[in-house]
Amino acid sequence: MAKGRELKSRIKSVEGTRKITRTMEMVSTSKLKRAQDRVVAARPYARALADVIADLYSPALAEQFPLLRQPAAVKRAAVLLITSNRGLAGAFNANLIREARQLLAKLGEASADTELHLFGR
Repeated sequence: MAKGRELKSRIKSVEGTRKITRTMEMVSTSKLKRAQDRVVAARPYARALADVIADLYSPALAEQFPLLRQPAAVKRAAVLLITSNRGLAGAFNANLIREARQLLAKLGEASADTELHLFGR
């Protein structure tokens, strides 16, 4: 009879784990939805800011202020990669690492001296 009790206990444990997992999924879906809503709401402001900056920039102004000039070639670059330490962020971290590798390859083709600084797990 001990096997029957063990089996019932195991079934209850799996059902409890399933409930917790389902709850975590619902919470993460809610957070994602809120974050997406904030991004969509911020787009008009970002577009307006980009328009204002584009209107302010001129080649004559770039000649006067060296920080506005685009360099002809990148000689030195530092890449700062910050990954997430939170759980369930494997895909996010993988995308960040892929983008960093592509950037490093592009800088390597331009024969730039690069430094890579990593933060996160």
